[in-house]
Amino acid sequence: DMVVRSRQLAGFDCDYVPGWDCHGLPIEWKVEEEFRAQGRKKDEVPPAEFRAACRAYAAKWIAVQKKEFERFGITGDWDHPYTTMAYEAEAAIVGEFQKVARSGLLYRGSKPVMWSPVEATSLAEAEVEYHDKQSPTIWVKFPVIGRKNSSASTQALLDELNDETFIVIWTTTPWTIPGNRAISFNPDIEYGLYEVTALEADLKFEPWVKPGDKLILADKLAADVLKAAKAATWTKLKAVDPTGLVCAHPLFEWRDRLPDGNGPYSFQVPLLDGDHVTDDAGTGFVHTAPGHGQDDYVIWVKKGFSTQDIPNTVDKDGTLTKEAP
Repeated sequence: DMVVRSRQLAGFDCDYVPGWDCHGLPIEWKVEEEFRAQGRKKDEVPPAEFRAACRAYAAKWIAVQKKEFERFGITGDWDHPYTTMAYEAEAAIVGEFQKVARSGLLYRGSKPVMWSPVEATSLAEAEVEYHDKQSPTIWVKFPVIGRKNSSASTQALLDELNDETFIVIWTTTPWTIPGNRAISFNPDIEYGLYEVTALEADLKFEPWVKPGDKLILADKLAADVLKAAKAATWTKLKAVDPTGLVCAHPLFEWRDRLPDGNGPYSFQVPLLDGDHVTDDAGTGFVHTAPGHGQDDYVIWVKKGFSTQDIPNTVDKDGTLTKEAP
C-alpha cells in the first residue's frame, strides 16, 4: 500500500486492484469439514453442490478480508476486485487453454505425482513439506535368474531360478515392493559377488541370509550390508558386471507357481543402468517402482518400457489394490 500510495502521490497512475485466489486445498478442506459435520463424506456430495459450497465459502471470506483491509486504510478499487473464481477469469483461462489445444501442443501423458490420500487429490511440489521421519528399513533379496537377450524364454529363465544368488536392495518404503518392476544400478560402481560363510553366534532370530547365500553388492558397501544381515564371515568370489542381469520378483512363489506357469509376480525384473544410483548408502542397487517415484518412472520410460506395464498398486485412498496381490 505504501508503494502504490507513494507513486500515486508522485503523479503516476497506479491503481491498485485487490485480488483473491479462490481455488485450492485450504478451501476444499474447510468445506469438507462442514460436510463431515453434517455426516456427509466428500464422495457423497455431488460435484456441482461441492463447488457451489466452495464458491460460497470463498465469497464469505473475501467479504470479511475486504472489510478488514478497508479498515486498515489501504487504498484500492475495493468495489471491483479480481478473483480467480470470477466467471470472466475462468472463461479467459479456458480460452487460452483452447488456443493451446488447437495449436496441437496438447498431449496426454502420465507421470507419478504427489498425492494426498486424505484429500484424495494430487499435490503440487510446492504444497509438500518434508519432515524428519523414522521409517522401517527392509532389505530385499531378488533371485538372479539369467541374463537379458539370452535365447531362453521367460518361463525357462524362471525354471532356472537359483535360490542362492541374489541382488540385494534396501528401501524405507516397503509398501512399494508390489510395484517393483526393475532394479537400477550404476555402471561406474564396482560390484562383487559375495558368499556368506557363517552367521553370528547365538542369534535370537533368523536373519535374512544363510550360509551359502551369494549376494551381489557394491564393493564399497558390502561389509556394511553383510554386517546388517548378521553375517559373521564372508568371501568375495569375483567382480560382477550387473549389465543385462535379470531377476525374479521377491514375491514370486516359484515353488508354488500356478499350473499354467503364470503367477501374479512371474514377470522378469530387469537391471537398468542409471546415474541416479550411488554407493553412499544402501547396497549399490535401487529398487525401482515406476508408479511410485519420478526417478523410477523416468528410467523405466527412458529404457523403452511401456507406461502400460506400470501397475496401479495403491488407490486414491492409500489402499493396496488388486494389482498388488
